[in-house]
Amino acid sequence: MITAEAVKKLREQTGAGMMECKKVLTESNGDFEKAVDMLRQKGLAAAAKKAGRIAAEGVIALHVEGTTGVLVEVNSETDFVAKNEEFQKFAGDLAKLVSTQDPAGLETLFNLNLGSVTVEAKRQELIQKIGENLSVRRFVRYETDGKIGSYLHGTRIGVIVDYSGGDEQLGKDLAMQVAASNPLYLSRETVPAEDLNRERAIFEAQVKESGKPANVVGKIVEGKLEKFFGETCLIDQIFIKDPDGKQKVKDILKGAVVSRFARFQVGEGIEKKKECFAEEVASQLK
Repeated sequence: MITAEAVKKLREQTGAGMMECKKVLTESNGDFEKAVDMLRQKGLAAAAKKAGRIAAEGVIALHVEGTTGVLVEVNSETDFVAKNEEFQKFAGDLAKLVSTQDPAGLETLFNLNLGSVTVEAKRQELIQKIGENLSVRRFVRYETDGKIGSYLHGTRIGVIVDYSGGDEQLGKDLAMQVAASNPLYLSRETVPAEDLNRERAIFEAQVKESGKPANVVGKIVEGKLEKFFGETCLIDQIFIKDPDGKQKVKDILKGAVVSRFARFQVGEGIEKKKECFAEEVASQLK
């Protein structure tokens, strides 16, 4: 019997896909070393050398069909590969697959078929062909009774907005707003209490340190919180298409309701490795 632990160990050592690992372990009757050799013979184990490289470039793929919207982030090591036509097609195909199959998470997605092979097998195939570590980092899928607004800024920023009421132009304006202003919350009512309390405490400390009279501290803090809401909450932000900077997003809704939004930007949150050519050469000479 092939255990999940054996599959996990083989996957970690070789970088091959889970299904491929399970397959060769079965074919080798559980002989671990033989399974490694089989993966190497198939050219799948070579990807392990690339698995540790940081993939912080890539593309955001967007797919909207009817009332379903999907964003997928697929990463590469370099911007050069991110412009590769086959790489971009892979990302686009994944977005369509997520839209139709609604996978529960990345592991489920990796095991879905993309053409004649699984997503994971296709990823490994591309790693071999392109020569860089490629990773499917995340996806989000909205299915709604309302409407989906969307915006793709090149291939690096993608947005979907779930809203009801209003027209298609409103959806596009809302998505562009999210892309440009990067709100953290939908509205002031949706700001978690923990976040709000932290900001309030910071503002109170700032005002007290400035030496302001105690009787005005509360008013100043409330003013700072209003500014915080205006910068971080979508509904309270200044509408980017208003040349005078007076109209807020809530003013353009006119009865429409925004339920949620998602914004993906390539590589956000990934700590990029800082390369030093001199140190790299020195390490190779040792």
